[in-house]
Amino acid sequence: MNHLYTLLTGVGVLLSSAVVAQSPASRTMSKPPVAAIKPKQLTSPFGTRTDNYYWLNEPENPEVISYLNAENAYVDQQMAPVKGLQETLFKEIKGRIKEQDESVPYRENGYYYYTRYEAGGEYPIYCRKKDSLSAPEEVLLDANEMGKGKAYFQIGGFEVSDNNHVLAYSTDTVSRRLYTLRFRDLKTGKLYPEKIINTSGNAVWATDNQTVFYTKKDVKTLLPCQVYRHTLGTDPKQDVLVYEEKDNTFYTGVGRSKSRKYIFLQMGSTMSSEMRFLEAAKPTQEPKVFLPREAEHLYEIEHFGDQFYVLSNAGAPNFHLLKTPVTNTAKSAWQEVIPHRKDVFLENMELFKEYLVLGERKEGLLQLRVIRWKDKQEHYLNFGEPTYTAAISINPEFDTPILRYGYSSLTTPNSTYDYDMNSHTKKLLKEQAVLGGFNKEDYVTERVYAPATDGTKIPMSIVYKKGFKKDGSAPLLQYAYGSYGLSMDATFSAGRLSLLNRGFAYVICHIRGGQEMGRQWYEDGKKLKKKNTFTDFTDCSKFLIDQQYTSAQKLFAMGGSAGGLLMGAIVNMHPEYYKGVVAAVPFVDVVTTMLDESIPLTTGEYDEWGNPSQKEYYDYMLSYSPYDQVRAQAYPNMLVTTGLHDSQVQYFEPAKWVAKLRTVKTDNNLLLLHTDMEAGHGGASGRFKSIQDTARQFAFMLLLLGMKA
Repeated sequence: MNHLYTLLTGVGVLLSSAVVAQSPASRTMSKPPVAAIKPKQLTSPFGTRTDNYYWLNEPENPEVISYLNAENAYVDQQMAPVKGLQETLFKEIKGRIKEQDESVPYRENGYYYYTRYEAGGEYPIYCRKKDSLSAPEEVLLDANEMGKGKAYFQIGGFEVSDNNHVLAYSTDTVSRRLYTLRFRDLKTGKLYPEKIINTSGNAVWATDNQTVFYTKKDVKTLLPCQVYRHTLGTDPKQDVLVYEEKDNTFYTGVGRSKSRKYIFLQMGSTMSSEMRFLEAAKPTQEPKVFLPREAEHLYEIEHFGDQFYVLSNAGAPNFHLLKTPVTNTAKSAWQEVIPHRKDVFLENMELFKEYLVLGERKEGLLQLRVIRWKDKQEHYLNFGEPTYTAAISINPEFDTPILRYGYSSLTTPNSTYDYDMNSHTKKLLKEQAVLGGFNKEDYVTERVYAPATDGTKIPMSIVYKKGFKKDGSAPLLQYAYGSYGLSMDATFSAGRLSLLNRGFAYVICHIRGGQEMGRQWYEDGKKLKKKNTFTDFTDCSKFLIDQQYTSAQKLFAMGGSAGGLLMGAIVNMHPEYYKGVVAAVPFVDVVTTMLDESIPLTTGEYDEWGNPSQKEYYDYMLSYSPYDQVRAQAYPNMLVTTGLHDSQVQYFEPAKWVAKLRTVKTDNNLLLLHTDMEAGHGGASGRFKSIQDTARQFAFMLLLLGMKA
């Protein structure tokens, strides 16, 4: 989700011996850590709540750190019976990865750019070749060398100047998504002296090869709110503030048109946006407002010839495409290019000299539509699977008939294609290698629909290995997200094979709150309709049990961030449906977080959840907030994960939730809290270290099924 919080959790810790939980085989366990109760009254205009664990919001408090470390030790203790299995899973998943690998190169401004991995390397190496793929390789950045000795390392933005001589790039070594911007002379390899801290990570060059635009963040709220102009080789203290966003419900960004002629300033909230533009050849020019922000109006623009093309939802919930002269961007000058359709969501566009390509979504599936400018002849690409993901990829060049797109399904590894729009032929450039004897023909995919409580049909994408029996005996992992209009499409996972090969089915539930079925699908799962997201998921669970894909003794649920909120809600509503639940970086303390404007990202999310300073939203949020709705009942076995440096869902939310659950729940089921003390919202950095997280989650589920090897 966009909203994800990270900090800490803590309290006095006790580790002593006693029976705490019974897993498949009865065994004696030590008591879990106990967080101290320190009541705090949280007062709002609409009521006072007592929060016994508010004090866990103190990441510098040694007691908090001690508590988190004790919880981690408890996880290790309870997972000890499957420690060997967890290591086996890690090796198994890692063993499917082609360690020495590289991406498909794309051509931009006379160079072919790609990333590659070396055997044993955690991070990518960024490279390019001039004019031809047979030219000598030029290493731009070696993230392995740069990240050596660091607990966390991430490359953010990456942008080369128009003359191909200077690289702007950014790094994060904490996982708070506060990036430091640097510049490298690609002729000499030397770094420029300046370091620009606390940025969003990306940089945009003007055509003079000396001027760079970037966005700065508020270090407390982490909102990107200022756009600066920097001159290469000068002190960042002299940088010019180009724009500052005063509305703390809006995010600010900067980009450049595909034509490279314009620099765009982008301001957006969940339900409103505004763009400004200036000529890249005139970097000191005052940005012009394309169209002032309006309530309930989202739009984005691209440039082609003497026109701006506008993707807008003005009077068109599923969006339509319009164009307007560069010299007149007023709404009165807009002309419709692609009309609005009730049954098709217009998701994105790509402009070429001779073609327009549209990314559309119909009945929950992505489609690519190609239209020739000169005669409006059009066609759709055919993908031939019942459930899949297809998306426009990197296409930086205008004057080409070749469309680069990506494809994946639950059984097809990530694939890169070049499609000739003239001849209607496609060429597979690369299918991600899956080592260890993987054969896609060994697996089956389905697309089925579950009836929701209100009669709505909820699509689900399902995959399992051939031989799977629908008699209720098989384990099943059910996943969903359901917020921010983000669609969870059917994609391949090599790691997931470790479950499928052990008899699991895997199901993605395309619940409301996402945008799989169009804009209304999102509208029906937000604000005062948010509970549809939760009931859709549990209705899918009931369907899967009723249709004997699994049973309540074998059904597992998983979700992260806003999907972690989903996990918190469903275990309060229908704990009896699930054997175990994995809640990753879960947003569970909804009311407290949304009342605190100092917490990162809060103010930008009122359009998603509502503003609890208004009574109807306060009452509604309170009625589903997982932390507030914890009650004396039996809960499923649960693994909760967080990161100490999480910039979106602060660590203390899941920590408080677990502490409260321990004191209130009536069962003896496992409740585990694992905190990555070195990472943030996205988990560990590096391609191998993150596999440990996956192996732990899978081992947790297999432990509950009584599997030890």
